[in-house]
Formats: sequence, C-alpha cells, structure tokens
Amino acid sequence: MKIFLTGGSGFVGGAFIKAQAKNHEIVAMSRSEKSDAAIKALGITPIRSSLNEVEEAHLAGCDAVIHCAAYVEEWGPWAIYEKLNVEGTRQLLEKAKKAGVKRFVHIGTEAALFHGQHMRGIDETYPLAPNSPFPYSSTKAKAEKLVRDANDKASGFEAIVLRPRMIWGPDDQTILAVVKGMAEAGKFVWVDGGKAMTSTTHIDNLVHAMDLALTKGIGGENYFILDDGVVSIRDFLTAYLATEGVELGAKSVPSWLLRGLSNVVEPIWRTLKLKSEPPITKFTAHIMSRDGTFTDKKARTGLGYAPLISREEGLKQLSS
Repeated sequence: MKIFLTGGSGFVGGAFIKAQAKNHEIVAMSRSEKSDAAIKALGITPIRSSLNEVEEAHLAGCDAVIHCAAYVEEWGPWAIYEKLNVEGTRQLLEKAKKAGVKRFVHIGTEAALFHGQHMRGIDETYPLAPNSPFPYSSTKAKAEKLVRDANDKASGFEAIVLRPRMIWGPDDQTILAVVKGMAEAGKFVWVDGGKAMTSTTHIDNLVHAMDLALTKGIGGENYFILDDGVVSIRDFLTAYLATEGVELGAKSVPSWLLRGLSNVVEPIWRTLKLKSEPPITKFTAHIMSRDGTFTDKKARTGLGYAPLISREEGLKQLSS
C-alpha cells in the first residue's frame, strides 16, 4: 500500500515508518531541512510541504493518508492551533479526496474531549469539546469532527480517527523529555501527590493500531487505542523516569492552588503578549490534576486491536 504520512519526523510518525517501511511504500511530508534529514535517515523520501500547502500531486497514487502531524505545543497563539490543527486537516482532507485516496487515518487524542473535567471510564460516545477553553483540546476536537464528517460512502472515501492517551516508549521526546528536564532543573512537583488515574498508550501499540486502521474499522468512526489497565500518574511517571535514572522526588502542590495560579498567570501572558512560556498553563494544570481513564472495547471489536506490549514489559525494555 502506498501511504502519504504527515509528522514523519515526529515521535508517532517516525515510529510508524520504522515499523512499517518494509511493508508499505511510504512518502512523508517534511516542513524543513531538519525534517528532511530525519525522514531520510529512516530510509523514506521526504516531500517538502506544510499542512496548509499539501498539493494534490503530492498524493498521486497514494492509497491512504496517515495524519500524525499537529501543533501540540503547550503554549502558543490560538491562531496557530487553528491554522495547523483545523485548517491544515481540512486542506489535507480536501486534497486527499481530489487525489483519489480511499483511506484517511487521523491520529486524534482524548484531549479533544477535555474542558477541565475528570474523565473516567470514557468510551467513544462521550462528546467532543470544540468549545474547550484550551486551544489544543478545542482545535483537536474540531479537526476530529472534520475527519469523521469527511467520510463519504458514495465516493468510497473512508476516514477514521484513532485516539491514544499519553503516548510513551522508545524515542519519546515529549512526556519523557519534558518531565526529565523539569526534574533535572529542580522544577518538577506532583499535583495532589500524583494520585490522578490515567490510561496510557505504548508507541508500539499505537503503531499496531495504525496499521490495522489502514484496512479495518468503519469510516466515520473513532477508536480509543490503549494499553491494558490504568495506573496513577505518580506510579507511571516514577517508573517511566526511572528508566532514565531520574528520581522525581516527593514535592507536591494541591490541584486547587495550581489551577488557580494558572487561571491568573495565563491571561496575563496572553494580554501582555509575552513571548516566553508562562510558568504554568491552564491546560497542564487542569489535565494533570484530573483522572483520564478510557475503554478500548470498540477498537478490540472493530479493528481487531489488542496491545502488543504491556505497560510492565514496555518499562522493562526501556530499562534494559
């Protein structure tokens, strides 16, 4: 199968290329020379473009699109989130349809449901949050709706969404790198002692689901992709950072205080249009203090998905 992939130089896209390049013909969108180099190092041909500039010719002969790229930064102008996450997805869908692509797999997120609340035992019937006060959540919700609405039985265009939660594993430059940097700078603190419960998604399990989604699943549907079981934020991060020899300590702040501070600090940063990141954002303060547990029953029945690796085995491999 010939696949056009966005986000090929990132954690998820790069992992898919490493695992599936031998099974598929993959071309990957690249936005810079740095991305070119990263993609070429994986043995794949980069196509220079951006999410808002993909051309129909870039997708010529492709059977499927896997859309991993998104603006996932913790901080930035709302307009950037809208441009890349929403308009970028809209444009890619339009070009894919015109190019005759038949399958569109979108990497979504449970954050598309989040507006500050606990999420416990959630399945795919839970409503999206396009009006979330958090730009990442809002724009990923809007993007997911675009994808699901683009599904078109008449033309044979099938578009589905995969929703991982807290992606982790080898080559992680997001969760692991950020928490490690905070810990080494003496800035890491638990929220409510890290008692919030969470689902997780090992990168190998997500890549497995992405491959399944190329031929399985129902167009217009969404699927949570998860590791088995749930775990507390404290237990997971403690074990995850220990694979890098990092101890996170015991310092903790109450969630009500952190959320209150973020509700004051972030508006000041936005009002003054400060270029630096605020010391805490509302999104991080809220999502780190709320339970986020989900069910993947739909993926198990609809995609034939089952985790390839357990959380325990994944941590063991990282430590070896």
